[in-house]
Amino acid sequence: MRDKSQDEAQMAIKRKEFIATGYRLYVEKSIEAVSMQEVADASGYGVATLYRYFGTKQSFVVEVAVKSWEKFWEKNMKRRPNRDFDGMTAADILEFYLDSFLELYRKNRDLLRFNQLFNVFVQSEHMDGEILRPYKELIGKLREQFHEIYMKGKKDRTIRTDETEERMFSKTLHLMLAVVTRYAVGLVYIPEKGFDPEDELEDMKVMMLKEYLP
Repeated sequence: MRDKSQDEAQMAIKRKEFIATGYRLYVEKSIEAVSMQEVADASGYGVATLYRYFGTKQSFVVEVAVKSWEKFWEKNMKRRPNRDFDGMTAADILEFYLDSFLELYRKNRDLLRFNQLFNVFVQSEHMDGEILRPYKELIGKLREQFHEIYMKGKKDRTIRTDETEERMFSKTLHLMLAVVTRYAVGLVYIPEKGFDPEDELEDMKVMMLKEYLP
């Protein structure tokens, strides 16, 4: 009689291997350029096995995106000065949130490249809402975390809350992510004498923070 727990463990291992391989190949080449057959070959399994786990390339790519971002946020949360941000003001937590984008640039430029490729792929494939649901749920979790910052700010008044929460979240997310992505992929002006990209990104973070300080 087969051991169900062992089967589930093997399935989890295979899924993890497929996702890690897909992520690596997509970053090295592009999502469009890498076939499911190539992912399967590089993982050491048959392509039928890959499709049995994920069904379509679209659903596989979404899973790669979700797991990659979850891995980053899990690591990033370990940078917190204390558990659950105890004793921190809304301004303190907002600064941590903004600095998280700089952490992406410092240590996770491959994820920024992947995310750019992912956005292009989503647009080109005209993905429907159901396929993107796991990714949207991930954004929803980040949105919930930001909600806590906003509500804390209403109480301690260390950040402005005269702007709507939705606009504040959208603006900080899109502007910071767009900026660190451009630096990560090299779409920036480089002076003849060179420059310090992290210094400029720090300035961007400070400007965004000042935007919401009372």
